Amino acid sequence: MEQGISAFNPMQIQLLRMFSYAKTEEEMKVIQSALCDYFFKKVEEGMDSLEMQGLWGKEHSEAVLHEHLRTPYNN
Repeated sequence: MEQGISAFNPMQIQLLRMFSYAKTEEEMKVIQSALCDYFFKKVEEGMDSLEMQGLWGKEHSEAVLHEHLRTPYNN
């Protein structure tokens, strides 16, 4: 690997450093939960923004709930 080039971006490196402080499974779960909460909040904010712009609504949500997205099996 060339000097200065990493397989990880700066955010990934920071996350690896944070997880290195978790000494127990419980501590790891707390960190994972905090990250999940953060990303859930970002998704909620994005959805709220789409709704406020009129780009998403109840009809779209209902359509997604009933959409069949599985890949058909080939025999």
